[in-house]
Amino acid sequence: MALMQAPLFVRPLTAEEQAALEVGLHSDAGFTVRRCHMLLASAAGQTTTIIARTLHCNEQTVRNAIHTFNARGLAALTPGSSRPHTDPTIFDATRREQLRALLHQSPRTFGQPTSVWTLELAAEVSFAEGITPTLVSDETIRNAIRALGMSWKRAKHWITSPDPEYARKKKQRDRLIRLATNHSSWAIAFADEVWWSRLAQPEQHGWVADDDLLRLEELERAKDDRDPKALACYGMLVRRRPAHVDQMLLRFVTGRPVSAVTTDFLTWCSARLAAEGITGLFLVWDNASWHKSQHVRGWLRAHNREVKRSGQGVRIIPCLLPSKSPWLNPIEPKWVHGKRAVSEPARMLSADELEQRVCDYYSCGREPHLTMPEKVA
Repeated sequence: MALMQAPLFVRPLTAEEQAALEVGLHSDAGFTVRRCHMLLASAAGQTTTIIARTLHCNEQTVRNAIHTFNARGLAALTPGSSRPHTDPTIFDATRREQLRALLHQSPRTFGQPTSVWTLELAAEVSFAEGITPTLVSDETIRNAIRALGMSWKRAKHWITSPDPEYARKKKQRDRLIRLATNHSSWAIAFADEVWWSRLAQPEQHGWVADDDLLRLEELERAKDDRDPKALACYGMLVRRRPAHVDQMLLRFVTGRPVSAVTTDFLTWCSARLAAEGITGLFLVWDNASWHKSQHVRGWLRAHNREVKRSGQGVRIIPCLLPSKSPWLNPIEPKWVHGKRAVSEPARMLSADELEQRVCDYYSCGREPHLTMPEKVA
C-alpha cells in the first residue's frame, strides 16, 4: 500500500522573517511574491494541498518552497535560489521539435487543469512525457523555445479613466485597502459580474513562429443546443489578514445581474464571511446601475443597522470606483486569466461543463444559481 506524504509546514517564523515575507508580497518579482504567499499561508496553518489549489500550482512546487525556506531562510525568496541550472545541451534538434509539437497541443491533453501553457508547466510535462531526461528549469525551456524561432505574443490595450474625480476615488480605495490590512477581522473585497460565453473565444497568446498568426474563430451553436449562449456570474475577491491568500466567492445567475440578485449575492457572501470571523468588509466595485441603485443602497443601510443592533454579522462599507477604471479592480484580471484557462479552442463546452471548469479554476464549490425575480422593475 502506498504511503501518504506527511503534512509539511514552514518552521516557526521570526519577527524579522514575518515582516520580510509581508513586504515581499508587494515585490516587483513574481517569483518572490509567489513564494511569500506560499510561506505565509503555510505559517497560517494551511496544508500544501490547499496552498497549491489556491495558487493554481503543483503541490511539489509548494513543498520545494517550504523545504528551501526551512533550510536557507529568506534566501529562498531570491529568484532562482532553488531552481535547476540551465543545461543548453538537453534540447538537441530532435527534442526541440518534440517540444514544438507539445506546445501546439492543449495542456488538457496531458491531464492538466488549464488550457494555457506556462514555462513551468511545459518543463513538467516535457519530463513526464520523456522529452527531457530530468526536470529542467524554466530558463532551459525558454532558451529552447527561442531556438525554435518562437516567442510569447500578447495583445495590449491602453485605456484611461474619464472620471474627473479619479484621483479622489482612487485615494479612497487605497485608504480602505490599508485599513483592512491593519485589522485581523476586517477584509477588503473587490466585486464584479462577468459573462462566460460559450461562443466567443477569449484573446489568447502562445508560442508560435515569428511569421505565424494567431487566429481565433467564433464557435457556432448547434440548432438543437438548448443551453444559453453565455452564463452570468457574480464574483467577490476577498483579501484579509493573516492568510495573505485571495479567496474567491462565486455565484452563477439564471438570468442577468439586477439589484434584487445583487442583494441576494451580498447576503450569501455576508453569511459566508461572518462564519469565518469577519466583522467588517470594505466592498469595492464599479458604477454598474445595480451597484448604486436605491434598492441596493437601502439594503446596505438596513443590513448595517441590523448588524449594529444585534452585534452579529458583517458590516459592509461600499466604495464606488472611478468610471471606466477596471485596472483598479483586481478581480478584472482574474476574469481574463480564467477565461483563457477554461476555454476549449477545438469545440464548444456545454453550460454545465463550462460552469464546472470555472468553479474548478477558482477552487470554488458549485452553488445553486441565483435567480431573477419574475418581474424586474
